[in-house]
Amino acid sequence: MSTPATPKVGFVSLGCPKALVDSERILTQLRMEGYEVVGTYQDADVVVVNTCGFIDSAKAESLDVIGEAIAENGKVIVTGCMGVEEGNIRNVHPSVLAVTGPQQYEQVVNAVHEVVPPKTEHNPLIDLVPPQGVKLTPRHYAYLKISEGCNHSCSFCIIPSMRGKLVSRPVGDVLGEAERLVKAGVKELLVISQDTSAYGVDLKYKTDFWNGQPVKTRMKELCEALSSMGVWVRLHYVYPYPNVDDVIPLMAAGKLLPYLDIPFQHASPKVLKAMKRPAFEDKTLARIKAWREICPELTIRSTFIVGFPGETEEDFLYLLDWLTEAQLDRVGCFQYSPVEGAPANDLGLEEVPDDVKQERWERFMAHQQAISAARLQRKIGQELEVLIDEVDEQGAVARSWADAPEIDGSVFVDATDVKPGDKIRVRITDADEYDLWAEPV
Repeated sequence: MSTPATPKVGFVSLGCPKALVDSERILTQLRMEGYEVVGTYQDADVVVVNTCGFIDSAKAESLDVIGEAIAENGKVIVTGCMGVEEGNIRNVHPSVLAVTGPQQYEQVVNAVHEVVPPKTEHNPLIDLVPPQGVKLTPRHYAYLKISEGCNHSCSFCIIPSMRGKLVSRPVGDVLGEAERLVKAGVKELLVISQDTSAYGVDLKYKTDFWNGQPVKTRMKELCEALSSMGVWVRLHYVYPYPNVDDVIPLMAAGKLLPYLDIPFQHASPKVLKAMKRPAFEDKTLARIKAWREICPELTIRSTFIVGFPGETEEDFLYLLDWLTEAQLDRVGCFQYSPVEGAPANDLGLEEVPDDVKQERWERFMAHQQAISAARLQRKIGQELEVLIDEVDEQGAVARSWADAPEIDGSVFVDATDVKPGDKIRVRITDADEYDLWAEPV
């Protein structure tokens, strides 16, 4: 129960799932110290805004939200990826109380203490926080962050300058957190990082312990352990290194969801070289074919960039032909944005005009929509297991193994006698470019 003496914090979390996990960690610490988390600006004693700074549109959104929080509340602390640009933030919003960068959990909490001191009579042994911590996702799924940072130097990206080099969490810690989440009712674990395939490289795949058993800090061994927990396990941000081959049999055996989120970004060898993408010389199409031979149900989602400096019409047509051959299931596309500080700005390559970027983006989306629609049409008549996300009087909104929350499609089920977190079997009755419709079996 809230009392007049209970300090109250409002929180706005922007950006990717990795930033969401950072927000959960900060909120868990504040809850342990007796702070109440509130849902309106008016009820908060201070507001924390966790920003995104990956591309210009994300920075603009972050600045807009900071301005809104200042207008509605007045006491605002800024953290997250855009926090590395403190000068730019203060130029627009000089009244912010503090600015910290990503992963600076202690500094954020200390800044909150400065504005609104914690309750002196709070006893964390009595005022318990759930063992799994504070979560910002629905109860039935959770993001499991396995590492921070990235060892790559992709020319379009500033994440290594914001989040640093790869730092893997000990596998025992990761599995312990996963176990607590499952005990709390989580039905799906979404494994996230900047580079999931590189997990443990920095630790030289050191052996750790979980429940008294030795486990290597490596992607395959992590996945094997997670698969023993009886929940869906979904892999995100996977680079197509050879070691990815090791987890495909686990998917074929039903131990992991047959789903890979791989940010290919482009297909033209010339553009990939300019992007400094890792493993760009791999015969990626052959590897995708080999994966599908082992696990025919495999769903692959990816993201691409069009309009990268130096991209020619020939490069773009190469990408469209590659998409036709690859037959990816879920695809997102961005127009290149010259992010301040990105090495791509200094490559001396010819910029692609904005109208050409837009035209290529539209052609890309139309091309991929036709591929996605055809692949979803093939699912009509199939029986699938789905996880229910929402239920109202119209029916249920669910997801299959092929659908990650927020970014992929949905399965609309003609059923109201279910609840979020239920897993049921359905028969697919219809499909469009992104979504499926189904009836319970």
